[in-house]
Amino acid sequence: MANRNEASVWAPPRLSMRWWPVFQRNLLVWRKLALPSLLANIGEPLLWLVAFGYGLGAMVGRVPTHGQEVPYIVFLASGSICMSAMNAASFEALYSAFSRMHVQKTWDGILNTPVQLDDVVLAEMLWAGFKALFSVVAIQGVMLALKISLSPKLVLVLPIGLVAGVTFASMALVFNAKAQGDDFFTYYFAVLLSPMMFLSGVFFPRSQLPGFAQTITDWLPLTAAVELVRPLFLDQWTADAARHLAVLAAYAAERWPVHSSLPTHALSGLKLEIGPLGSFARLA
Repeated sequence: MANRNEASVWAPPRLSMRWWPVFQRNLLVWRKLALPSLLANIGEPLLWLVAFGYGLGAMVGRVPTHGQEVPYIVFLASGSICMSAMNAASFEALYSAFSRMHVQKTWDGILNTPVQLDDVVLAEMLWAGFKALFSVVAIQGVMLALKISLSPKLVLVLPIGLVAGVTFASMALVFNAKAQGDDFFTYYFAVLLSPMMFLSGVFFPRSQLPGFAQTITDWLPLTAAVELVRPLFLDQWTADAARHLAVLAAYAAERWPVHSSLPTHALSGLKLEIGPLGSFARLA
């Protein structure tokens, strides 16, 4: 018979405002390395934008999307800003969170305070979302400077970037919980993020994909983010925005009913639960 005192994987997370000091701690540490972090977060997306947008774009010309033909660099910019949010949030929720949990033992120190483990995980999720938002702001600033798009609707890209960041952070924390070491994160990028990057309409219209592939990619989180952002670059309102937001929300809230202990090198007595309401943890 199961111990009644053992928290169920289906139980809702126990949250409080104590996540805020954990978030502040990450912010204070990050401020010391803000500039290198900025360059790391926006360097690759800007490289894609310059190399493909101006280089390949000169050969491609205009691309049909959302009822009109637009310069390829505009098409690429609206996708690459979502890709940047995905990569920034995923990297933070994988490598950085893993380091704080296992290598630096930061979580050990925090858990010696009245902060609940659920609050720590929530703080990590929101912090990764903030890193995604920071990346979106930086890249959008460059795009405005280059006058790729000057639509006033671009202000809505910021909250969408934050929501997308939290979504990808939530997904990455699930994988983080199951990883035996940071080498496993290579599989996450190679098997999940890289295919999604090429199949979600970032570099070319999804209408070029076979019909069955279009149906599958309709439900990818990066596709939802791109479909929310791209019309804003064209000074249009997003069609079917509720469905795309629901897809992001579903991925942010989705959890497999897996209940597993962290590996032996993890926190002593820490058991991470991946349940339907979040990748939240319990003390065993």
